[in-house]
Amino acid sequence: MRISQKYNLQKTQYELDFVDIDPLTDIPLFLDPYFLAHRNDSFSINSSRTIRSFFEEFIRLVRSRKRNEAKELFDHLNEPNETCLGLSRGNPQGRGIGHIQAEQIFDSILESKAIKTGIVEHLEDVRVFVVNIDKDKTSDMATNIIRLHLIEYTQQQCRLWNIPIQSGVPSGFVWRRDKRIWDNYLTEMLIVDNKRILLLPKGVVSYSQSHTPQKYYQHFVLNFLQQEHLRLNTLLVQTHKYKDGSEKKFVTKKSLKEKEAPFSKEFLTDFTNHHPEVFADFKTQIQKTDKSVNNYELCDTDLDELIDFLINKLKSIKPGNEEASLYHKTVVGILELLFFPKLLCPQVEKEIHEGRKRIDITFDNAAEDGFFSRLHKSYNIPSTFILVECKNYSRDLANPELDQISGRFSPNRGKFGLVVCREIEDIDLFLKRCTDTFKDDRGAIIPVVDEDLISLLSQLSISSFAKIEEFLSNRFRTVALK
Repeated sequence: MRISQKYNLQKTQYELDFVDIDPLTDIPLFLDPYFLAHRNDSFSINSSRTIRSFFEEFIRLVRSRKRNEAKELFDHLNEPNETCLGLSRGNPQGRGIGHIQAEQIFDSILESKAIKTGIVEHLEDVRVFVVNIDKDKTSDMATNIIRLHLIEYTQQQCRLWNIPIQSGVPSGFVWRRDKRIWDNYLTEMLIVDNKRILLLPKGVVSYSQSHTPQKYYQHFVLNFLQQEHLRLNTLLVQTHKYKDGSEKKFVTKKSLKEKEAPFSKEFLTDFTNHHPEVFADFKTQIQKTDKSVNNYELCDTDLDELIDFLINKLKSIKPGNEEASLYHKTVVGILELLFFPKLLCPQVEKEIHEGRKRIDITFDNAAEDGFFSRLHKSYNIPSTFILVECKNYSRDLANPELDQISGRFSPNRGKFGLVVCREIEDIDLFLKRCTDTFKDDRGAIIPVVDEDLISLLSQLSISSFAKIEEFLSNRFRTVALK
């Protein structure tokens, strides 16, 4: 039974930011430290910094020959079965790193030439060069190291959807990057059937199929060697003669594998020592291929049926305080569906100014292209977070509502927001007020009413963000250029 079913959230995976796991079954997805390292949302940036600080400390101890201290750090990287991700079948087993395996993997790392020579600089590179380590192991290492961030994310999602969490629960060991030590403390945790559960943002998990030793070997190392043999005209060069008398010289990858370059991580290490530029090119190229998983890969919900359901649900909610919470949560689910994976990690009623003010919803801006990316790159509008205010009013919004959201902007938090409400009778007047706010350098705000949400939902397709981009761009242009 998935989390959404167990707690009767009445939400599909499309409407939820976290991977809707079944605590009794592992999902073959992974927390790939390379994928995290090249994302630009706040969760991924913080998680990558924590992973980097751990690995830097670990490598420092290894290269200083402080084996005992390094082993003590490594001993906390075993069996993280709280996320229910990985390769186990049936009940999650935490198969990543058991006690015996931990000893073997630690020894492999210590003995690795790639570690000693400095080729391995980041945790994700361990998978490429160190024997006995693949995606499940690096995923479990990363999960342990960023447990603190996963605890905080789980708490946020539980508060968002009113999932009960227990206080006074041991956190498990978390890495404190400021002090570079492992810590254990009592906190609030999601407990399911007497088991701690950690939720993960669906935007940061992957199938971990890009940063692999096989792909590096097959498509970069062998390609390089082919060109070298052609350049030097070695014995491995073959010639094909065409009927017109022309010739083509070539080197097969099969011959390279048999004569010179059989696959092994030791070979990859030696090759990279002599040609570090090839590995650098590999990392640059595969960065462009990594993508978040799609909702339809995580669930079998019929998208058209869901859209019809959400439209009818939105129409059925009555304006006013009595159903304000229902409207709020419905809007969160719709925005998650519309904006994923551009926006991630929604939080409700985020406290700022030491609790004196609240923001209805904040999203992490993870966009690498499109409107949300252009906010900062082209329009010079800070947009680390996208702020959203939901108003289930039966009247038009006015200046107080604009002042409310603009008063919560800041350069670090962000200066772009959406005001979502039922309807605005005089939309032209409200847009002029948004323009005034923008021209006064108090931030950019655009209104979104039920009719807009219904239109965007009606035009939504799995593969296209075009209509949403068009709507956002046109409404922003109206505000900015009036």
